[in-house]
Amino acid sequence: MSPEGPLHRLALCIEYDGSIYSGWQAQRDPQRLTVQESLEQALSRIADAPVHTVCAGRTDAGVHACGQVVHFDTSASRPTRAWTLGTNSVLPPGIAVQWAERVAPDFHARFSATSRTYRYLILNRPERSPLRALRASRERRPLDAERMDEAAQALLGEQDFSAFRGAGCQSRTAMRCVQAVRVRRAGALVCMDIRANAFLLHMVRNIAGSLIHVGAGEAGIDWIAELLASRDRRLAACTAPPQGLYLSAVTYDASWGLPPAAPPPLAEAIAPLE
Repeated sequence: MSPEGPLHRLALCIEYDGSIYSGWQAQRDPQRLTVQESLEQALSRIADAPVHTVCAGRTDAGVHACGQVVHFDTSASRPTRAWTLGTNSVLPPGIAVQWAERVAPDFHARFSATSRTYRYLILNRPERSPLRALRASRERRPLDAERMDEAAQALLGEQDFSAFRGAGCQSRTAMRCVQAVRVRRAGALVCMDIRANAFLLHMVRNIAGSLIHVGAGEAGIDWIAELLASRDRRLAACTAPPQGLYLSAVTYDASWGLPPAAPPPLAEAIAPLE
């Protein structure tokens, strides 16, 4: 195979288990395996030329995705089937392409997105689970999901999220708009879904950590609103572990012609945000 024509742009939806990866972003360090490098190596084999990808949202080490969207430019002429089945045939088992679509040259996986949705899973029981150990965090204390959900509603709207901003965040502003948030229980799993126009570094895990504090009865329902008003990260709870976090969906305007986001594959009994 060889490049066969002018550059064109493709969008892919990627699902991955982040357990063994040092996050999304390429590190150029052979000792640190990343999702981006593994994906680009596979795509380059199909394109028969180097491929550079741009993602909708970078994920940290240990964080998973079932709806990550990327774009890349290539001059290789391949059917979309080759970009899905062909790429999957050379990807490691922990990463898979869900769909591929040719898009307009001005489409951008990050900047064209109108919202991103994250899901955070908590195994709420005293006993550990070998099957969930790397795919959900665990909280031994009983959690009141309804209490957590009520507290979480203070997050809605455009606000300053400095209280949930991770150290080292390079965003120029802490203002973000949370469009929807829900906390629900399905058996031993407590699930938080949150959708916003964008997120700060560690914002979702910092929110999850503080909501766990509320659910365990260590803080009142109004505490989340108080934290937001304080804009002080030092007053909030610890950052929740990465293994419970999933980038579950990225939303784009229908004019781009991309497939709709699929429901998250874990905790299927809990419907995704509408």
